[in-house]
Amino acid sequence: MLPSGRPEEHGFDPERLATVDHLLTRLVEAGCFPGAVLLVARGGRVVLHRAYGYSQLFPEKRPMTTDAVFDLASLTKVVATTPVVLRLVERGELSLDDPVSTYFPAFSSGSKARVRVWHLLTHTSGLPAHLPLYSLLSRREEVYSYVASVNLEYEPGSKVVYSDLGFILLGRIIEMVTGESLDRVVSELVLKPLGMRETTFNPEGDLKERAVATEFCRLRGRVLKGEVHDENAWFMGGVAGHAGLFSTAADLAVYAQMWLNKGSFNGVRVLSPLTVELATRNHAQGLNECRGLGWALNCRPCSCGDLMSPRAYGHTGFTGTSLWIDPELGIFIVLLTNRVHPTRENQCIQRARRLIHNAVLASIVQVQTVKNGAILRASP
Repeated sequence: MLPSGRPEEHGFDPERLATVDHLLTRLVEAGCFPGAVLLVARGGRVVLHRAYGYSQLFPEKRPMTTDAVFDLASLTKVVATTPVVLRLVERGELSLDDPVSTYFPAFSSGSKARVRVWHLLTHTSGLPAHLPLYSLLSRREEVYSYVASVNLEYEPGSKVVYSDLGFILLGRIIEMVTGESLDRVVSELVLKPLGMRETTFNPEGDLKERAVATEFCRLRGRVLKGEVHDENAWFMGGVAGHAGLFSTAADLAVYAQMWLNKGSFNGVRVLSPLTVELATRNHAQGLNECRGLGWALNCRPCSCGDLMSPRAYGHTGFTGTSLWIDPELGIFIVLLTNRVHPTRENQCIQRARRLIHNAVLASIVQVQTVKNGAILRASP
């Protein structure tokens, strides 16, 4: 767990930071989301970690708590799949330039033969954004061969189209390279080394009990709580490269600090500094979006708001989750909400994310020089 610190000791104006509380309270009262957990850290110290509203409205109301367990949705892509692919690259078991046809023969002809692992990580493969696999297929064993057989919608490398399908294939590539299940590899290479004991696929016991409710699912006939929300991930048994991971704000803080520390936390190295640098630079120069390896980068309009530095990187999840990291300011912001409870019709989350990030960053009154996540000196 990341230690706490006083906001004023880390460049924040406490009175300005208090406005974030009022903003979150107003958003809950306005029905933007039933509840939220916000965690802000700078210079390796947590300066704000609070819960707002309710973790569940139906069938009964439950107040939100700071240790609530959230369905991360697409944060799975950057908390699980991306770091494992990068670790396999570091171990010499995989190359970003490996043709996807090495793993899926259906990629052996035409434009698909040009698709590399790098294209999947940067969402430039040509694959469609999404397909309802849960309604197209009868067995989860058919998923990978079906996705691999899908026709490309554009030439590889010509534009960015955010694709769940690409990360579904990356999850399978991890399994093929390691000979282990995706959840086991994620645990061994990322979660256990960092001590992220409250992060898992398919939570059970106390973690499931603390899980925040998401949508009323018509397919399953119930409000989901501790069950993956994403229908394709559910069809795949709750473990997939694009979605399925559950976690807490405190565990995500450890993960984010590892990235700010250039790949290490508490003396444990998960990624090399060169790998962190590679993953967080723009690999989509001249295209319609800025993308790192897995990560989204700060290009307007952006869910990180208006005040983060150009070096910031992050990701969002459909359930209402987000994580943004700014190495220039030495800050990260974990914002976890249950905006799809009890229905996904709530569409205010995009603007709400920007407002919240702006309010947090506007409370910084000392812009500081930062290296490896640690504050070195305050600017005059």
